[in-house]
Order: sequence, then structure tokens, then C-alpha cells
Amino acid sequence: MLAFIRLVAERDWHHQHGISDLSFTFVVIMKMLVYKSTGSWYSLKDEAGQRYNARLKGVFKMDGMTSTNPIAVGDEVTIEKENDAEGAVMITQIFKRRNYVNRQSPRNPHQHHIIASNLDQSLLIATLKEPRTSQGFIDRFLVGCEIFHVPAIIVFNKTDLFRKKELAQFHTLKAMYEAIGYRVCGMSVKEEDGVGAVKALLSGKTTLVSGHSGVGKSTFINAVFPEMALRTKDVSGWSGKGMHTTTFAEMFDLPGGGRIIDTPGIREFGIVDIEKEELSHYFPEMRNALAGCQFNNCIHLNEPGCAIKKAVAEGRISADRYHSYGNILASMEDKKY
Repeated sequence: MLAFIRLVAERDWHHQHGISDLSFTFVVIMKMLVYKSTGSWYSLKDEAGQRYNARLKGVFKMDGMTSTNPIAVGDEVTIEKENDAEGAVMITQIFKRRNYVNRQSPRNPHQHHIIASNLDQSLLIATLKEPRTSQGFIDRFLVGCEIFHVPAIIVFNKTDLFRKKELAQFHTLKAMYEAIGYRVCGMSVKEEDGVGAVKALLSGKTTLVSGHSGVGKSTFINAVFPEMALRTKDVSGWSGKGMHTTTFAEMFDLPGGGRIIDTPGIREFGIVDIEKEELSHYFPEMRNALAGCQFNNCIHLNEPGCAIKKAVAEGRISADRYHSYGNILASMEDKKY
């Protein structure tokens, strides 16, 4: 752990005595890990497990920041704490991120919001019923992970609700995503089916757990690690949409090693920080075919000599995935996301 002490000297002139008294303040500087961010306060932990609540040093806040949250869960930071100031902890430095996952800010289309940083993998929990997760949302999330080199796992929860239609859809999606290199699992937290296999994937890793509200993120975490006792709610009966239970992203240490980051439910996942010509690079099945396109700036819609369209026509690239690509591209062009 990075920890050292800075000695600050303060001179107090007492003119009536013609002398100066020299007093000292000890400032402890330590390296910390961000476990929770509320936007104004940050919950931090050191390597010994000691918790601190900290604020951001004012000069740090807006300097060159294009994100709505300059510090995110998973960040490594430096704090300064004065020895004689109870609870006066200030974040003064953020270390370079190994990676992160972000999305377009839901409040400001010109800014992005960092969901979490320094990840080993992401786990997207999806459902085919109550509520239904669209393939478009899954593909947007996967693109966001590909941009920042975060390996992604897709877990379809609530398999106990599957009937013939959902079962066929699950196998189709599983085959499609596994063919392009993604790991896909099915589980039912309610029936305790498949939960152990997903739990094993978390061991020793820092994992972002994400998905729509109501897909069972907090229920899954409670089932695997009941001592966390995260709040959960049922899916709203009148809307079919999940109810928000997690207000802010928060990281938890796992028994036996590793960490998970529980996130608020995400309704939409807007892609940011890339140009439309780059989008195809973040579809793994398209990367190997790009060199065959006639034009270097091909966006694979109406251009002649397009190797991607040819691969779709020949069945080497899924038509559904190509459809998702087109929808994401259109939303980038009209600035919807």
C-alpha cells in the first residue's frame, strides 16, 4: 500500500512577544480503491480493509473532464488525510485506468458516464421474459465492452419461465454468441439451477454485473453471497419492467477472493467515444472480414465491394447481428445515443 506522511509547517507570529511559534500538521497520503460513488461522496478502502469516506479536491473536479463522474467505482486513487482533522479525507489523484466501461450520459448527450473501471470481465444478466432483454441492448453492451477490451459474459436468468418459444430463442442466441467468442450461460436463481457455474466464473476476478432493472442482478448476488443482503424488488406488474433497487454502483469483496460491482439497472446503453467508421471493429465476427472491403472507410451499408455484406449474404455473419450493427450506426448518426 502506498502511504507516506507529508509534514506541513505553519508559522504563527506573536508580535507581542517578538517570537514565532512553529507548529506542524501531519498529512497522511495513501493509495485507496473506490468501492462506491454517490457523485459527491466516495467510499474507499485500503489494503487492510479500512473504510474511508472522501470528497474530491475542488481543483480536481472539472479539469478536462468529459464524463459526468470524474471518479468511478474500481478507480485507484490517492487521498490526503490530516492527522488532526476527524474525517477530513480528500481525493487528490486518480491513477491511470487499465480499462473501463462507459455509456452516454442519460442527462447530457455530450458527456459520457463511466460505469466502472479496472475490470477483469463483465457479466451481463439478461432475461427473455419478465422483463425481456432485447438483442439490440445486448449488442450495444457488448460493443461497449469491446471498445475498452473488457471480456464479456452473457447470462440468461429466469430459465424457469422458459416455454417452447423462449427455449428455442435461448438456444439460437447461445449458438450465435458462442460462435463469435462470447461465453453464454443460462440459470434460474429461483430454482437454484446453474447458479454455481456462474458463481465459479467470478472467483479471483473483478466483475461488473449489469443489465436491465428486474433481470435479477441483486437476487443473484444475494443467492451466491447471502451475507450481502442487497435490496431487491419484484418486476412491476403493470409495466412488465423491473423496479430499480440499486441507486449507485457499488463494489463488494467476495469470500475467497475477487470483487463484484453491482450497478443500477440500465434502460438504454448509448455508445460513445467512437466514429461510425470504427463501429464494425467492435463486432468480433466483422473484424476478420474488414480487409476485404473495396473502400477503407466502408461503413457496410450501401458501398460496392463490401466484404461484410457479402459475408452476411453467405451466412458467415448473422443477419440479426448485422441488423443490430445497422441500428447502432443509425443511432450514432442521428445522435439518439
